[in-house]
Amino acid sequence: MSDHPLLFEEGDPLVDRIRALALRLPEAVETVNHGRPSWKAGESGRAFAVLGAAMSRPDTLVFRPDPAEAPAWRQDPRVFVPKYWGPSGWLAIDLDRDASDWSETSELIETSYRQVALCRQLAVLDAVM
Repeated sequence: MSDHPLLFEEGDPLVDRIRALALRLPEAVETVNHGRPSWKAGESGRAFAVLGAAMSRPDTLVFRPDPAEAPAWRQDPRVFVPKYWGPSGWLAIDLDRDASDWSETSELIETSYRQVALCRQLAVLDAVM
């Protein structure tokens, strides 16, 4: 059990939406990291998405961009470097519960997954996508 209180409520539509996008990826598992919902690439144990970059910004997706795309993402006004995760190359994007581009969010999650997944997981992903 975590020493951190949960920072989200079960049934939250935003959590459910991100959960559905993340768990469609091969061997993806959901965990709770410091009270926030997080998703890892199976047995690699490496996170690829976290919901909530900070207490003051709960409606954000923390993701690991493709290194070649990171400079362009940093120019987007919705994107910022999250504390703790940022020094390792992660970025975060503000999500609008009503107007977010969910195909873009899905692509961000998949790209982040591709940065940490095992080769065999990527092979499965490429075979089904």
